Amino acid sequence: MANLYPVFQSGLRLRIFLGESQVWQGRPLAQALLELAWSQGIAGATLFKGVEGFGPEHFLSTDRLPDVAINLPVIVEIVDQEEAINRLLPYLDEMVPRGMITTSPVRILQRGGDLS
Repeated sequence: MANLYPVFQSGLRLRIFLGESQVWQGRPLAQALLELAWSQGIAGATLFKGVEGFGPEHFLSTDRLPDVAINLPVIVEIVDQEEAINRLLPYLDEMVPRGMITTSPVRILQRGGDLS
């Protein structure tokens, strides 16, 4: 069987866990992070909105109960080569005063293009 994914590269997945009410310079922080990733030429980024979760204060946010449906969890997920992810980290130090940031190694399988 032919190899459908001719480009195999090591990379990093960066996840930024936030609350949807967090802002950066007057606009939603998650949106600002996606725009930053785009402006820096990152290979890919996605914003996920959660339906339930809690953060460091252990305050539960859920869309099941209207009285606690404030500040639902969001995750900004960014994937690229390690060097590109590392270039974003100084921006995150400034933009994300509270939240959890994780990285994990990934194997990038990409069709029809090159990450370099």
